[in-house]
Amino acid sequence: MPHPVAVLAVGAALSASGRLAAAGPLCHEDSRVAMGCTCVVRACGADAATVRAAVGAGLDEVERVDRLMSHYRPASPLSRLNREAARGPVAVEPELFDFLAECLRWSRESDGAFDVTVGPLMKAWGFFADEGRVPDEPTLAAARAAVGYPHVVLDERARTVRFDHPGVELDLGGIGKGYAADRVVALLRERGVASALVNLGGSSVYGLGAPPGRAEWSVAIQDPTDPRKAALTVELRDRALSVAGGTTRFFERDGIRYSHIMDPRTGRPVQGVLSVAVLTETATAGDALDDVLFVLGPDAGRAVMRRLPGAEALVFLPKGERGWRLVRLGGEGQSGRER
Repeated sequence: MPHPVAVLAVGAALSASGRLAAAGPLCHEDSRVAMGCTCVVRACGADAATVRAAVGAGLDEVERVDRLMSHYRPASPLSRLNREAARGPVAVEPELFDFLAECLRWSRESDGAFDVTVGPLMKAWGFFADEGRVPDEPTLAAARAAVGYPHVVLDERARTVRFDHPGVELDLGGIGKGYAADRVVALLRERGVASALVNLGGSSVYGLGAPPGRAEWSVAIQDPTDPRKAALTVELRDRALSVAGGTTRFFERDGIRYSHIMDPRTGRPVQGVLSVAVLTETATAGDALDDVLFVLGPDAGRAVMRRLPGAEALVFLPKGERGWRLVRLGGEGQSGRER
């Protein structure tokens, strides 16, 4: 299982709740700890037994994805790939192969701002075990040499993966919860559920349909400077909300705060962004996009958003010691707000 502190801190960037007009007997909610966070599925429907079974199956699906893609579980297919792919091609499950192909597509389209090979950097900076350290230059250089999506070579015909450099390590923590949320939503739809809120650790949320008596699910995004407050509320209906935050998992050295979100291109933690929230059609896309925009910032991120019609982004930037400035990208346009 992923390290609970390391991943729960990311989830703390957002608090989500679907406010039901009436939590009647046809609505059921359950939760489990999986993927290093608390995963909650709330569903409503015409038949209580069907809804209850669908919620349980949805949480089972999250656990299945975790067993497949966790790099903290030594026996997972991803961990085996990390151990063996530098020595030669490794055959992997079709689902994992296709997902890695999607990850590499995001890497290419973001010019490396999103990159699932950041594992060596996370270890070098002490985030893998929550130790928090500034690496010396030789350590950082060695980690950077093993980072870069071109090191991951996929053979579509043989369905194999290999690494062309020793020390390469895949870390799907920046996109895995989004994928799991989409898998849960697909399963709920297959079972006839048309109203549900899937919340994986607060960082990947999907509103399916709407709660009883409401047009949409209401989701509160946490204030990036005060975890006791909500910065704003968004409405979800057949849409995902994904959040990347750098204010809950970090360490400080010599007056400098280092967040856990890495710029794969420089090998260093991103500075100057508090959090990013994005609204997208799928949670997988949102999970990748929030990292892309966190790394690029709002100015360079505008070009990315122009290629994604229908997506919206909220970029929280620091203002003063305890304030924030909000820049909106996509949607109805670009605007700013301060607090």
